[in-house]
Amino acid sequence: MDNVFIHSSAFVDEGALIGKDTKIWHFCHVMPQARIGEQCILGQNVFVGPGVEIGNKVKVQNNVSIYKGVTVQDDVFLGPSMVFTNVMNPRSTVERKSEFRPTLVERGASIGANATIVCGNKIGSFAFIGAGTVVTKDVPPYALMVGNPCRQIGWMSEHGERLEFDENREAVCPGSGATYRLVDGQVQKI
Repeated sequence: MDNVFIHSSAFVDEGALIGKDTKIWHFCHVMPQARIGEQCILGQNVFVGPGVEIGNKVKVQNNVSIYKGVTVQDDVFLGPSMVFTNVMNPRSTVERKSEFRPTLVERGASIGANATIVCGNKIGSFAFIGAGTVVTKDVPPYALMVGNPCRQIGWMSEHGERLEFDENREAVCPGSGATYRLVDGQVQKI
């Protein structure tokens, strides 16, 4: 493992793959067959389940558990204490490991603190999930989602700024100057 930092209180099980320049902080547990990319940061008390795939440059804040069935692509931000599920109808006395539903978080998405992502859904590229939001359905790329259950209230740029579309269905990111177009209910970067 090239230039990987693993705090002495963290456990990284044999068979886990950790990319170069990744940092794993206090009280984390990375299970076997988990794959974590390069230049990631896992904050305090993060759990990564077996078979979980995490891309490059992912920031996982404190107290996040990423369970089997979750895939996180590059450049994703997972806010403090946000939650993934992997079973729709859990019971302590009924084993449902064969019923895990996959969850995909696409490149560049941000999920706010204390948000809950119900399993079986996809978070589109560069989507922005507000703090405390409960995601119960697929989220389109660039969508700004809030509430319980989640609802879309706008669009976000790749830079993390809210987009305001004009009469020509174009918007300029106030942070980066990049231009976006809204076509058939989908955002495209020009």
